[in-house]
Amino acid sequence: MRLNETYLNALVIAGLLALPLWAVMADQPFTITLVTRAVILALAAVGLNLILGIGGMVSFGHAVFFGIGGYAMGILAYHAQTYSALDLGLFATDGTKSMPVIWLVAMILSALVAFFIGLLSLRTSGVYFIMITLAFGQMFFYFAISWAQYGGEDGLSIYVRNGFPGLNTLVPIQFYAVCLTLLCIVLFLFARLQASPFGLALNAARQTSVRVETVGLNPMRLKLLAFVISGAITGLAGALFADLNRFVSPSMFSWQLSGELIVLIIIGGVGRLMGPVIGACVFVALEHFLGELTDFWHVYLGVALLCIVLFARGGLIGLLTGKEGAHV
Repeated sequence: MRLNETYLNALVIAGLLALPLWAVMADQPFTITLVTRAVILALAAVGLNLILGIGGMVSFGHAVFFGIGGYAMGILAYHAQTYSALDLGLFATDGTKSMPVIWLVAMILSALVAFFIGLLSLRTSGVYFIMITLAFGQMFFYFAISWAQYGGEDGLSIYVRNGFPGLNTLVPIQFYAVCLTLLCIVLFLFARLQASPFGLALNAARQTSVRVETVGLNPMRLKLLAFVISGAITGLAGALFADLNRFVSPSMFSWQLSGELIVLIIIGGVGRLMGPVIGACVFVALEHFLGELTDFWHVYLGVALLCIVLFARGGLIGLLTGKEGAHV
């Protein structure tokens, strides 16, 4: 029996609501933290899914924006908690512990970096695009390692989680509610973008850019705009991830993280609305349960990924609904 994808999407959201509520009643705060981690990774993967699933751009350096969001949070919170000024040349700030302000800064910085990276990277395609985005990722990774002012290779710890008006974000379920709300907003925007003229044009540019040019559209501009939006969303996820752990480190820029985001999308289904969400939940579950049994749990993840690529080209959603996803 095949599931309707709309019903499947509703079941996923219901599960994301029910599991944390059960954890509260069962006094299992660590479960809430696990689900929060899955939601944040899903948010980052939704950002990547915009360019991968719709635009066909395989970015192997998307951790750049995740790391920028994380360090934006870490630096602003660090200066706020140490009461030291952050001198930016044109102006100085004492930092902030306000989540909305940090999110805005993280998204703006990530979008700006995505714009400049996109201007260079999108002049290429295929394996060259993959390699140039990987190169940018490694540049930021080694820059973070050498940034001794903010911990260098050891990273930077934040003592108190940043605040959101009207909530106590140190309470796991309240911070989870913030993250889930943001994920739902971004999923709604993704669905609207995918069905909009912009999304349809971006999908057309993925398939045949020449035909897109013949109707007066510029494929480069379409892809660049998608790349910028994708970077901003992933930067937001990075800020949330840093707040979850109250710690930032160069590992947030690592190519392994970029690869994990791609894996999440493939597991769930490339171009599917809930593909990144299902993929993130499966990934975190495997990491937790198999990680308790062996340090080599990635072997089992690799086997699962191999089976999905060979026998379920539409990811788990395609397997359950009987429909293949986008072809990159």
